[in-house]
Amino acid sequence: MSEDTLLPFDLPSVARKKLSVAFDGGQLSSNAGVLVLRDVEKKLGLAARLAACIRDRRKPERIEHPLEEMLRLRMFAIAAGYEDADDCDTLRDDPIFKMAVGHAPESGDPLCSQPTMSRLENTPSKTEIARLMAALVDAFCESYRRAPASITLDIDDTCDTVHGHQQLSLFNAHYDERCFLPIHIYEATSGKPVTMILREGKTPSGEEVRTVLKHVIKRIRRHWPKVGILVRGDSHYGRDEAMEWCEETPGVDYVFGFAGNDVLHAVTRETADAIAVQRAQSGKDKLRGFMAFRYGAKNWNKERRLVARIEATAKGLDVRYVVTSLKAGAKHLYETLYCARGNAENFIKLHKSQLASDRTSCRDPKANQFRLILHTAAYWLLLAMRNAVPKRSLLSTAEFTTIRLRLIKIAARVVEGAARIRVYLPTACPDRDVFRALAGRLCAAGP
Repeated sequence: MSEDTLLPFDLPSVARKKLSVAFDGGQLSSNAGVLVLRDVEKKLGLAARLAACIRDRRKPERIEHPLEEMLRLRMFAIAAGYEDADDCDTLRDDPIFKMAVGHAPESGDPLCSQPTMSRLENTPSKTEIARLMAALVDAFCESYRRAPASITLDIDDTCDTVHGHQQLSLFNAHYDERCFLPIHIYEATSGKPVTMILREGKTPSGEEVRTVLKHVIKRIRRHWPKVGILVRGDSHYGRDEAMEWCEETPGVDYVFGFAGNDVLHAVTRETADAIAVQRAQSGKDKLRGFMAFRYGAKNWNKERRLVARIEATAKGLDVRYVVTSLKAGAKHLYETLYCARGNAENFIKLHKSQLASDRTSCRDPKANQFRLILHTAAYWLLLAMRNAVPKRSLLSTAEFTTIRLRLIKIAARVVEGAARIRVYLPTACPDRDVFRALAGRLCAAGP
């Protein structure tokens, strides 16, 4: 920092008093809540789990920043809103971040710089990336105290626009962009992330969907051999290969969207016309009906159960289809089971928009996949932090940007003494009661 930057400068007077400002406050930080994230990470053990998957190829005698420390810094930085490796150059002297990774705030050595962090992002091999992704699935399973009777896996993809010629990027006519279409899988009830897979900017094939489900569910079954699994997805994932694999795997069911065609419209026409007439006679703005039937596409080896949602409005008929292995009633299956899949869009928004996981700007796809893993680890931190907030607080259901603004971006003055480090927080902090309760809960929980 140059001397000119530290010199005071004047701003308009306040209450007839001269106002001078300078960047000479000493050990200050605007990220006090990262200390709470430190306790969250200790409880989850994410950094140690991920570091164990990567071989450190550096000479031991020349290592200044261990892998575990760098992973913690990167996860904390992403959670706090510093999603680029460039931010490490600024944060390496931040007293709160230094304490969060185990350094003394003033006497401790600076944290790693951007070049060191960028080298880490390009370090993992293809095999190590596979281990890291398996570790995420393990973290998901071990986040439960006991094996659940059943879980629902929501699978979807999202457009990740690229700004260059990154490997795997393709032009997608639907989005009119060069992009990736990474696959996101979440557990529907809890919002917990299961895995994120970087892939080409095109619709996944049936073989690809089957492969993804096969590997993820096989890993889950290593922890929970008897858990019932329902896989939910839109019509991109309602592929014969994926459905056939689910049908052959005990304890795995599916409900996928299914694109309409002339044959399906012919099957539902009589019911649809009756609903349209009934709506017109009743004078209602909208009327819905449902029907279930068996259908076999040309490329299928068997007939499968389809459910049609038929909606009549003044503008005409709208018919949507889902294909499923479940035997539930048509209305319950569509409105309660399938439509709840829309909540996965909110999970993707938290991951992509609020944690900036679309910063996949490396040329090497392995580095971009590693970034997705790091952003998923940051997602875990904020999700666990939110889950620890007292239920009576509105923040217990807040989005990650609100959690960050209210509980992480808190000003702090840090004073390091011989035997104690004191962190001074603002007296007028509006969420001090929640912050104190949250810190107490996490400290009581232990690692």
